[in-house]
Amino acid sequence: MTPPDEAAPRRTEDEPAQAERRAILADSFGVAIATGAYGVSFGAIAVTTGLSVLQACALSLLVFTGASQFAFVGVVAGGGAPISGAATALMLGTRNTLYGLKLASLLQLRGARRIAGAHLVIDESTAMALKPKDPANARIGFFATGASIFVLWNLATLIGALGGRALGDPETYGLDAAVPAAFLALLWPRLTTLRTRLTALCAAGLALCLVPITQPGLPIIAAASVAVIVALRPPTTPARSS
Repeated sequence: MTPPDEAAPRRTEDEPAQAERRAILADSFGVAIATGAYGVSFGAIAVTTGLSVLQACALSLLVFTGASQFAFVGVVAGGGAPISGAATALMLGTRNTLYGLKLASLLQLRGARRIAGAHLVIDESTAMALKPKDPANARIGFFATGASIFVLWNLATLIGALGGRALGDPETYGLDAAVPAAFLALLWPRLTTLRTRLTALCAAGLALCLVPITQPGLPIIAAASVAVIVALRPPTTPARSS
């Protein structure tokens, strides 16, 4: 039988690690509930702008990135071609590729887990993966956040789509303005630096100039291209004086 004085230090060493994992899971589920619930608005907006319940749910299942989904339905709602909406959504989703490059070396997933992980690469799961210092905890944060949001987002999309169908014409309730409002709600918390704010202002200005002279969807693509160009250019650092 192991003496009590030898077993006690081992439990003490495990307690901080277990506490950190519990904290990561609590944060992950908290983020998932807040983000996943927002899928209700996407489902409602999607069907009131012309998509079927099945199409709305398919977008959440297959695309699974809120900004791109709202951009797609925004273009379609404005009278743009679905291909223009898909191009806009694709451009906005390019940031997930950059996330993936960082997460590939951090998580070191293989096989089926790598394929499943690729579909869960979103802003929130990336943030939770980068938070812990331990790679094992990074994987816990990534999968707990990504999988929880995926389940809740798709469930919320279905609920919102069924409810949105019952509403009827979106203009009757002023829901035709819900797409840009929801998109701004997703964007605003990310404008935390002067660089991102200037980028947003330039993109918005370009879109406003193009709206009267181009087809629906093209102003959004042009605005998204501004963000892509800025993202590809590394931030300049002031030269040090000797």
